[in-house]
Amino acid sequence: MPDRDEVLTLLKGIKGPGGEDIVSSGVMRALNVAEDGAVRFVMEVPPKQAAQWQPVQAQAETALKAAGAPKVMIALTGHTEKAPPPDLKPQRRAEPAGPQKIPGVNHLIAVASGKGGVGKSTVSANLACALAAQGRRVGLLDADVYGPSQPRMLGVSGRPASPDGKTILPLRNHGVTMMSIGLMTNEDQAVVWRGPMLMGALQQMMMQVQWGALDVLIVDLPPGTGDVQMTLAQKAQVDGAVIVSTPQDVALLDARKGLDMFKQLKVPILGMIENMSTHICSNCGHEEHVFGHGGVAAEAAKLGVPLLAEVPLDLQIRLASDGGAPIVVSQPDSPQAQAFHAIAKALVDQGVA
Repeated sequence: MPDRDEVLTLLKGIKGPGGEDIVSSGVMRALNVAEDGAVRFVMEVPPKQAAQWQPVQAQAETALKAAGAPKVMIALTGHTEKAPPPDLKPQRRAEPAGPQKIPGVNHLIAVASGKGGVGKSTVSANLACALAAQGRRVGLLDADVYGPSQPRMLGVSGRPASPDGKTILPLRNHGVTMMSIGLMTNEDQAVVWRGPMLMGALQQMMMQVQWGALDVLIVDLPPGTGDVQMTLAQKAQVDGAVIVSTPQDVALLDARKGLDMFKQLKVPILGMIENMSTHICSNCGHEEHVFGHGGVAAEAAKLGVPLLAEVPLDLQIRLASDGGAPIVVSQPDSPQAQAFHAIAKALVDQGVA
């Protein structure tokens, strides 16, 4: 009785229709030589060639029995074309579609700062109201999820409705359509979220809010250079950013980081605003530069971007914001309000509002 090696040697002498032996061509599969000498294997051939391979099957069976195999079982099977092997390389994720235009919104302006406490939200609220006063259809998105302040500044209360469970209806006051996470939480309730939740909330407030037809949407960003800023630039088409800073050197250090962030994100800088630029005593009229003066103007000149305004440090601006009616609304003809009207006009002239 032949052993396995002898069977293989014998089968290498059996030629197929193409002239190649059935072992080297890979036609023979699943060879099994049992202890009792029985030989079993499969000949796997294309279905259309089965008739041509039947004589080869008979030839192999005859040769094995002649070599002493007591039992020979050869299965002639057809097979379809081999499927390509699975690609085990790491699959690249589908590339994101890129920044999308928010439905109904013509222009989007981000108001940002490198650090907190420089009055960015006050500027955002007054800028939105100033643009509305100039006849623009304006929206304001409070993207500072951890410290939302726009509901208080615009005097808006109540929870937004959702008629279909998918879209959110924003609230409106002073001619400004506004959405904020602060409308969905209690005023003293902390928002304790990690980055993915933060980014999800921002995308919902951008894309699932029924903003209607807006000439411009102002986005009040949180301080810093983190998740919210990146998500905004990657998911929405941003016409440009306005950087707010005090003239203090420490604030300017962080403002430069904000400027560099937008440069990396390929968002144009529309201009810089020097907030708390000067203080004029309401009793004696003495002017004092509490945080220094001219630092933002010098930085804007260095970068070749416009200095949009120098906004004074004034008690009335603070009182108006805390009272829910920004000074542009409560005292529209005041010198303090004129600074914000100048910013709005500059952005309109740039064609982004």
